Amino acid sequence: MPDLLAQALALPGLGWLVIIAFVAGLVRGFTGFGTALVFLPVAAQIIDPVWAVTVLIVMDLAGPAPAIPRALKEGHPKDLLRLVVATALALPLGLTALFAVEPQVFNLAVSVISLLMLAALISGMRYRKAVTPPVVWTTGGIAGVLGGAAGVPGPPVILLYMASTHPARVIRANTTAYLFFFDVMMLVGFLVAGRLAGLPLILGFLVMVPNLLGNLVGGAVFRPEYESLYRRVAYLIIAASSLSGLQAALF
Repeated sequence: MPDLLAQALALPGLGWLVIIAFVAGLVRGFTGFGTALVFLPVAAQIIDPVWAVTVLIVMDLAGPAPAIPRALKEGHPKDLLRLVVATALALPLGLTALFAVEPQVFNLAVSVISLLMLAALISGMRYRKAVTPPVVWTTGGIAGVLGGAAGVPGPPVILLYMASTHPARVIRANTTAYLFFFDVMMLVGFLVAGRLAGLPLILGFLVMVPNLLGNLVGGAVFRPEYESLYRRVAYLIIAASSLSGLQAALF
């Protein structure tokens, strides 16, 4: 353990991992989503993609944890349960792809997914049909595959909730809770696959504190009446991270 800690502290780019972990937590704190969209495009330029996902799921457990009791109280439990179960069933397929993918392909995929998600959010893209239980189940399955393969389960779920009649408070609560439970499922998947060990695990614990601080700061400054302003800031941060990852993957 001391040797692994020394290796982690000596890792080139550790400072950038700490900074991006804090910024990702900040975005998550005032929007309820965005951790992976901000963190992964940058982190995958510094460390191996599977390591980057490992660091993400370890650090991301602590960050939103203080908000989970409130999220469960304010959210829509039936929708949340459907999403979580469907994701759990589909997740192994996504993890199989993640463990086989080349780093450059991963970097390109996660950056493109982040940019597509951002474009959909900015354009006001909506799912136009009724949000029925089968639709929620399907969305959870797609999120499981996408989350397992690229570490970004949020886009399908967020785009679905944009069409929901639930108030913003309920949508934010369900999204926060869903992403937390996704991280728990990913940890179990990595543990079963023998990937939850070594240097990436230590790195996850190291950046957990700045990520938690970012979540707390973001949650503290969040005001429902300024939600549109927070979203614009989040969009700018996601765009900067994604374009950085895209440039690194292509050039």
